[in-house]
Amino acid sequence: MRKVTLTLSAIVLAFGLNSAAQAKMFMPESTSPGVTAADLAQRQSIHWVSIKQIEKSLEGQPPMAVGFDIDDTVLFSSPGFYRGKQEYSPNDQSYLKNPKFWEKMNNGWDKFSLPKQVGIELVQMHLKRGDDVYFITGRAKTKTEAVTQYLQESLHIPADKMHKVIFAGDEPNKNEKVSWMKNQKLKIYYGDADADIAAARELNIRGIRILRASNSSYQPLPKAGRFGEEVVIKSEY
Repeated sequence: MRKVTLTLSAIVLAFGLNSAAQAKMFMPESTSPGVTAADLAQRQSIHWVSIKQIEKSLEGQPPMAVGFDIDDTVLFSSPGFYRGKQEYSPNDQSYLKNPKFWEKMNNGWDKFSLPKQVGIELVQMHLKRGDDVYFITGRAKTKTEAVTQYLQESLHIPADKMHKVIFAGDEPNKNEKVSWMKNQKLKIYYGDADADIAAARELNIRGIRILRASNSSYQPLPKAGRFGEEVVIKSEY
């Protein structure tokens, strides 16, 4: 019986090795370097910059205040927004005016938001310089919020360096971010939307574009670089 078991084991092992060998044998050879989705985003001739280039450009400058938008800039938060749309207004965008949605989004639904790698790296670069980092969002303000804590944890910001999130709101034909950016004396503001770059331009500060992921729930996608602003390479994730 032992001999039969050993024989069967040997057959199974041989079959497994043969299958692995076949899988390896049938793998086609690489004929080009290939391309990733992130690489494809860099084909347009706009003012691309890397995080290292931004850091280099700040050498010799004293610590400063810098600001970040949140949604599609440092967080991929579409899962929460998608959930809100399905729950509160599946046929239109009216959920964005519903206080119940914002209570949910600002108090827990960011658990489904993915921190963007570009956000982590930029925030860490500025903290290393000694800069003050502020987050100014177009989200509606709610009585309570868990966004500040989530950002602090997911972007690896020391508790004593974390400022409470500023909820500027999103009123039609009025960019509330401008007054907040002015109050905090920002020198740089990072954002994915045209309004973010416009707000920076209005205050004559450095506005740097972050790419919005193509599968974001916030459509249509903006035309990054359309104002001649710097656009961070591979910042869609």
